[in-house]
Amino acid sequence: MNQLDQLKQYTTVVADTGNFKQLAQFKPRDATTNPSLILKAVQQADYAPLLAETVAAHADSPLDQIVDQVLVRFGLEILQVVPGRVSTEVDARLSFDTAATVARARRIMALYEAAGIGRERVLIKIASTWEGIQAAAILEREGIRCNLTLLFAFCQAVACGAAKVRLISPFVGRIYDWYKKSAGSGWDESANTLASDPGVKSVAQIYSYYKRFGIDTEVMGASFRNVGQIAALAGCDLLTISPDLLAQLQASDAPLVRALGKDAATDLQEVSYDEASFRYALNDDAMATEKLAEGIRGFAADAFKLDHIIEGLLASARS
Repeated sequence: MNQLDQLKQYTTVVADTGNFKQLAQFKPRDATTNPSLILKAVQQADYAPLLAETVAAHADSPLDQIVDQVLVRFGLEILQVVPGRVSTEVDARLSFDTAATVARARRIMALYEAAGIGRERVLIKIASTWEGIQAAAILEREGIRCNLTLLFAFCQAVACGAAKVRLISPFVGRIYDWYKKSAGSGWDESANTLASDPGVKSVAQIYSYYKRFGIDTEVMGASFRNVGQIAALAGCDLLTISPDLLAQLQASDAPLVRALGKDAATDLQEVSYDEASFRYALNDDAMATEKLAEGIRGFAADAFKLDHIIEGLLASARS
């Protein structure tokens, strides 16, 4: 049995891609997208006709509405391949605006519902800012399920659990990247691998905390750099994995065993955050503060690029 099939015995496997034509070979249950992945997909020749068709069909709409139509169109294509859920992200430029995030999420969900997709098959991705978490709390009460992304700090995970968010995506690889870069020449790879990897440790702590205190929010490790990080989190609720790493898992028959179990550490203390203590805790974590800001800037930059591509198609159609 290959490693991918072994992993599926312990963990729900999710494909992290906007390239829906790659999905079938890996048989993931769910799929996630983000602005960078969608941007990468629409620049490929295979997807250019789909983009052009979607833009043309909504050419008289405002740009932000056309973008949402494009995101949902990719989501609909993905849902034809996966049996479970697709995550579609709210514009990262709204990460500090609760009301605007809620409005955008409602609109995205309405587009899916108009296409005949039930709410149980869609997760709205929102950055794990204080404002984003408050937006998710509102949406969850309305039956719109959320995936809180760009999660790097324990305080973010605790606040998401309190908000009864459906799912969180702690970013393993980006945490690892920060600590490796910060250590510079003093980095010891052998001492920071598998269960000792700082990104793996972060997810394991969150997973254990949720199980210890009966928090229903699902934990989905994300942003992997190698299969070792994935193996070290086998047993996590879900793992979202890029096609390249899915292929590596599929090509290997090496043993892969459960690394995380349902038995949570009993020495954990329950904590809670209001807005002030959340902001202080996040600010006190240099890694999380820097990676959250960097992630929002990166996704916002790719959102601008997608806007530009769509504007180019609109200009061509009108000339």
